[in-house]
Amino acid sequence: MSELVYYDLKRSTKMTPSLSVQVARELGRRIVAGSIEPGALIDDENALAERFQVSRVVVRDAVKILVGKGLLDVRRGIGTKVRPRNEWILLDDDVLAWHITATPRADFINQLMDIRLAFEPKAARWAAERATEEDIAEIDKACKGMEEETGSIEKFIVADALFHKAMLRAAHNEFLNAMEGVIYSALLVSVRITNQDPRKNSDSVAFHREVYEAVAAGDGDKAEQLTEKLLTDAIRRLKENFNVER
Repeated sequence: MSELVYYDLKRSTKMTPSLSVQVARELGRRIVAGSIEPGALIDDENALAERFQVSRVVVRDAVKILVGKGLLDVRRGIGTKVRPRNEWILLDDDVLAWHITATPRADFINQLMDIRLAFEPKAARWAAERATEEDIAEIDKACKGMEEETGSIEKFIVADALFHKAMLRAAHNEFLNAMEGVIYSALLVSVRITNQDPRKNSDSVAFHREVYEAVAAGDGDKAEQLTEKLLTDAIRRLKENFNVER
């Protein structure tokens, strides 16, 4: 699954990224993938400029981008080092997107699912209590997209992501809206782990329909319980396919 799907879901700009952004993304992917480990020095400006066939100014700007995301630390007289993972800004859209093409990490998946399990059931409760008619229609649309998709795994995953996005929006909490990237990253990374057609997970599709019906009925208790059940099932399937320990 391409990280471009993540950017599409986030509706990121379609403009061609600058050279500095392109270099930052390439370095960022390598750092997130572990090709350049925490504590390691990256190449100096001259070497990076030669490798990427860009100017030193472009390299300098690319490094600044990664410093801003918590991935790099520049020290005069020492060089530029990769910072420890616990200092990365993991909720940054690029950092989340770069994990999609990296080798899946059990601890990263565990933590993504922990966060989802912590806030999505409550979001479902609030959606049941606060959703407008437009919100409910949007959730239903995404649910139907999952049920009807038969030709494209990618389109199914997008419909799944849009379902959860619509649920967050229906909760009418701006802080929850800011967390949607966690859902996108978790879904897109999970597809690589389970290595199967998610459209065949009939139980999962049925869970989504049940959640929608609870929200549409205004039943907050049921919506919360069903969402917790849905996520617990997703965690179970991840453990079965990837042997993820919790």
